[in-house]
Amino acid sequence: MSATLRAGWASGSIATPATRERITAALAVILTSGVQAGSLRADVAPEDVTMLLLGVFLSTTASDSPERAGQLLDLVVDARRPSASRKG
Repeated sequence: MSATLRAGWASGSIATPATRERITAALAVILTSGVQAGSLRADVAPEDVTMLLLGVFLSTTASDSPERAGQLLDLVVDARRPSASRKG
């Protein structure tokens, strides 16, 4: 997934605001489902998750191991999980 997004960004095909809006809208649906299921925090905006994902995809390179991007994506997912001290 990261290679596809990186290639799309490099080619300019996902650089438009409309594309970012579609990605954010899709994430909003996923995040809302997670919040309703109690597996994700409710206090983080979908736009923030989009930015985190862009950061992961732009900061890793084709020469990085696939595990590197996976580790960073795990951090993004973990940051979205509710904790005992942070309900919402």
